[in-house]
Amino acid sequence: MPQKKKILVVDDEPDHCAVVKRILEQSGFDVVVAYDGKECLEKVKADPPDAIVLDVVMPETDGLTVCRTLKADQAYCRIPIMILTAESATHLTRRFSRDRELYANADDYLLKPASAEQITRGLWALLQR
Repeated sequence: MPQKKKILVVDDEPDHCAVVKRILEQSGFDVVVAYDGKECLEKVKADPPDAIVLDVVMPETDGLTVCRTLKADQAYCRIPIMILTAESATHLTRRFSRDRELYANADDYLLKPASAEQITRGLWALLQR
């Protein structure tokens, strides 16, 4: 039997992590969670996942910084990253606008609330690349 793909879900909202985790586990993924960008980077370095679902607006290290950091590192640059961020967060400042250039380092992005189908279909597509 093929090994389950490991997905790292990163969001500072525990409820959101729990929802996404449940969706992905029901779709056959092995899921690990992190609650901020710093914890995400630590978990990636300790045991790299097959893909990452990453929030943008988080304390300490935001998702865009995490994404740029990982994509700039030869050891982790091939890990697919899906940004999953709230519509309201994308309009707070220019930094978090929907301008595609801001998300250029990510492999895909979805706006919250995304459906279970959108999240799983997007991840499977990233993992097939």
